[in-house]
Amino acid sequence: MNGEPAAPTPVILGIDDLRPLPRATRIARTSREGIQLLQEHRDRFIDELWLDHDLGGDDTIMPVVTVLEEAAFNGRPFRIGTVFVHSANPIGAQAVVRSLTRWNYHVLRATA
Repeated sequence: MNGEPAAPTPVILGIDDLRPLPRATRIARTSREGIQLLQEHRDRFIDELWLDHDLGGDDTIMPVVTVLEEAAFNGRPFRIGTVFVHSANPIGAQAVVRSLTRWNYHVLRATA
């Protein structure tokens, strides 16, 4: 033991209806669950946020994107290291990347 405190566990959140996302510390399967997950982490730094566009049926990630946009618009953006968009829907993924980049979130397109 060297007396140094242990590094905090990274907070890695995922919102995806199907993928297991093994690195994620928490996963939401719907946009509603995703919004709740974000609210639970509102005052914490989120190291990574993984987003899928299509969440099954008529559900998409766009309600979550709206929450992130509104927070930035109100001058209190979520503190997120990197947002990874990993959707197999290229048009939906591009819409998410474009929307969040506009509000200065660090966003990367990842392979689905």
